Amino acid sequence: MTIRVLVADDEPLVRAGIRTVLEATDDLTVVAEAADGRAAVERASAPGVDVVLVDIRMPALDGLGVVDELRRCRPGVPVVVLTSFGTEPNVLRAVRNRAAGFLLKNCSPAELTAAVRAVHAGEAYLSPSAARIVVDQVTSDDTERRESARARLEVLTPRERGVAELVAEGLSNAAIAERLRTSETTVKTYVSRVLTKLGCANRVKVALLVQQANQGRFQRFRP
Repeated sequence: MTIRVLVADDEPLVRAGIRTVLEATDDLTVVAEAADGRAAVERASAPGVDVVLVDIRMPALDGLGVVDELRRCRPGVPVVVLTSFGTEPNVLRAVRNRAAGFLLKNCSPAELTAAVRAVHAGEAYLSPSAARIVVDQVTSDDTERRESARARLEVLTPRERGVAELVAEGLSNAAIAERLRTSETTVKTYVSRVLTKLGCANRVKVALLVQQANQGRFQRFRP
């Protein structure tokens, strides 16, 4: 199956570069481009787009505004923010607006294609620097929030808690399956249970909750 991507960036050269990277693969293709935020929302609202890549700084409507609007009109289409400005406010606003991913433009072609595939599969993808910002924000939370997060995690079985902590490490389902020496199908089942029990919309929310409970220190699960 080919994943159909919309690329939104106000610089034609950047759009051309992203197209070249994506279309060098067998399963990714760019089906639309947009040079401003309003055009991005309009084109992503039409059928035929599976994933949206959007820059932050664009005319008419910035990329984070695009994320916000698409969450309302096309909630099933994941949006990846791809930018040169990985500042704390940008990262945190993107996460709060439920962007499926956050990447810096200095990422490798392999990381870009991996991010598109991950969000299309229903996972979340944060660059290491963005993940660090999220973790730092969580570790600054007060004791009440940490205790609340710990209480919420108590509904999980030990195995589910272990999977949740590996999700918080940023591991894919395949990587978790390898770590736990089980099948990817089994891991998908556990992740689905974790999302349901915790009432989390996506893997990023699970990661935030685990980080709150652990005070920013990963407690690795030992099978």
